[in-house]
Amino acid sequence: MRIEEHLCIRCRGGRGLCGLTYCPVIVSSVVRDLSLRIGSEVYGSSPPSVFVGRYGYPYVRVGPATPPELGDTYVYDTPEFWLGYSLNDVLSFRYSLIRGTYITTIDNVNDKYVCNLQELVLTLKPVDIEMRFEKPPKPKVLLDEYLPPQGPSAPLRNLRICSNPVSDKRIEKVFYDTDLRAFEGVVRLYRDGVPVSAIQRLLSVGGLGSKNFRRLVPTRWSITAVDAIISQHLRNQIRNYPPVSNYLLFIRSFMDNLFIGILAPRTWSFEWMEAWFPGSTWNRFGGDVEVEGDYEGFRGRSEYPDIGGCYYAARLASTEALLRMKRQATVILWREIYEGFNIPIGVWFVRENLRAMFNDKPKSFTSINEVLNYLRVNKITRIPLDVWVRKSKLMNVLLRQEVLDRFKR
Repeated sequence: MRIEEHLCIRCRGGRGLCGLTYCPVIVSSVVRDLSLRIGSEVYGSSPPSVFVGRYGYPYVRVGPATPPELGDTYVYDTPEFWLGYSLNDVLSFRYSLIRGTYITTIDNVNDKYVCNLQELVLTLKPVDIEMRFEKPPKPKVLLDEYLPPQGPSAPLRNLRICSNPVSDKRIEKVFYDTDLRAFEGVVRLYRDGVPVSAIQRLLSVGGLGSKNFRRLVPTRWSITAVDAIISQHLRNQIRNYPPVSNYLLFIRSFMDNLFIGILAPRTWSFEWMEAWFPGSTWNRFGGDVEVEGDYEGFRGRSEYPDIGGCYYAARLASTEALLRMKRQATVILWREIYEGFNIPIGVWFVRENLRAMFNDKPKSFTSINEVLNYLRVNKITRIPLDVWVRKSKLMNVLLRQEVLDRFKR
């Protein structure tokens, strides 16, 4: 996307005149500044942050990450807090994290470097570390559909933990229980109030599961696995609750994204749909809005959804909301992604936005047609509402059920 120079002069990174949700000038300045500050070694406070790559699997690149600064860096790797910051801030956090990488096999969980990483993720507080590299990290950044943005990296020559990490007792207990299956460990940590992002890190570095089955899990996979495990556990609970009493409508607009949530007074089923506008992240060169989605019925689904990890991030936020209500529902979620949102920043964005959306007070209706009429009259969506309805499997089920209910009366 070409940005006219005169807009930058008028905007100066603060008014969003180019239509993007972040300022490319500010972000590129962060990367350039970082390249001047790092050499063949770095000393800083890791949030803590660790990364396990997936390319070359079962040989994987693993390593810690830290900004070249000391202090309270916890927010740098805690997506649960990021909605309170601008996208520029989040990108600055992430690009400031310098990664050291070391190649090992997924079953080598007792390796010295891996043990150091496990020591890091047992705490929820920043840990001072020193990394020495084989060569200076290049100011290169990694963007991914699943992962938060990643900063510069280089092969690791030596890692030293400089402060004494204070382990979180909840995480430590599960880590040392080598008879506990990974599924049970994830659920126990979640029930104990450990942040989802911290559970994902622990799973990634081989810190969960029974002794002979512990493996390094690529970070991309661990993120989706934890979302899927927790939402499956919560779904099994809420299916024992009565349905919501009315149709509930939730709406949230944030950073060139529109989220719509509809809870229908039916038994559990779930659908997640996305509409990517031309010029948005995954529709850079198209001329039409692309709409896609996946769904599940009362018993869930056995196949991985074509729409990717956002499905499970959305399902987690939905089941959390229903558990608070002590109700079940048919859940329909729609997301419109507009032109200014054109970089992949990870599934955390969906999870945290839907958590925020479900914390707002919903509008209540007595029929699905009333919900649709409200959306249509108030012109909530940018694409025609009929397109959403036509492409939504569960919406058509609700409309047919409503007709049958009227016929029975």
